[in-house]
Amino acid sequence: MTLLVQPRLVNEPFSRPGLLLDFRFGSRAVLFDLGDLSALSPREILHVSHVFVSHMHMDHFSGFDRLLGVSLYRDKQVHIIGPPGLADAVEAKLRAYTWNLLNEQSQDFTISASDWTEEGFSTAAAFRARRAFARENWQNPDTLFPLDDPEFTIEAVTLDHGIPCLAFAFQEKLRVNVHRSRLDELDLPVGPWLTNAKRAARCGADAATEFTPIAGRKVTLGELLRDRALVCGPGQRIAYATDLAFGPENVTRLSNLVRRADHLFIEAGFLEEDRDLAASKKHLTAAQAGAIARQAGAISAHQIHLSPRYLGREDELRTEFEAGFLGSSVTAR
Repeated sequence: MTLLVQPRLVNEPFSRPGLLLDFRFGSRAVLFDLGDLSALSPREILHVSHVFVSHMHMDHFSGFDRLLGVSLYRDKQVHIIGPPGLADAVEAKLRAYTWNLLNEQSQDFTISASDWTEEGFSTAAAFRARRAFARENWQNPDTLFPLDDPEFTIEAVTLDHGIPCLAFAFQEKLRVNVHRSRLDELDLPVGPWLTNAKRAARCGADAATEFTPIAGRKVTLGELLRDRALVCGPGQRIAYATDLAFGPENVTRLSNLVRRADHLFIEAGFLEEDRDLAASKKHLTAAQAGAIARQAGAISAHQIHLSPRYLGREDELRTEFEAGFLGSSVTAR
């Protein structure tokens, strides 16, 4: 079945982490983390509607400037969601620049920044180019930035990295594909109407919802599903986890979030010989990351955020990661 999104690492595993979820249909993308975005084209950055930041260490947040620079003279809005302190961090970034050339006639690029906790959003603010990015606080952030979209949800948990660090899971609500041969048999053309029909199916619209594939002919969503012109299946789950200490609570919380993920992108930066060093920095070894992926029942697992100390030794990291993924369940010590 055709996938709604295609996950792609922004950089190679030894570079700053980031994951782009590029939607196959429509000019839209979601980004996990704001590390180095120089590998993304302006077109790809302009497709980004939501950014989910794990934490504000430099290697996860310094790409904010490229996002800002590419988007500045556009009428668009970007939602940035992260742990407590995210809205303040965005404000500090924006205050570092002089905006005297912006005014009410400027393109209205808007950044919505919100702090997420296990209890929901605690702080939310908007920064508009037309107001020289002056901070506007929202009083009821829970009602303004849901992690729920008609086509997908984003879930998060807070993990310990010495500071709160968020891990994320993207869940497609329903995978809907077009059965081209059935369309031909029904004398129905391909076209933009199918995008609307697929979206209606994902959103659970009423079976009587009508579409007009050609002038003078209408077809209902129920008919498309009954005749298998549209075929539905389980939605894809994509998880992203980086910068976490290896301990029982982190392992349990992360395993629950990424359970049966089709794709798990997880930090796996240290060799077992440097296990104590990894622990001191509150990071995972490759073996620990692989074992967590196995315990969570991930369908496929991908190493990210490898320590530069192992340049030229990537095969060793991969071997230990794969051994953990294929070996016995993890037990945190």
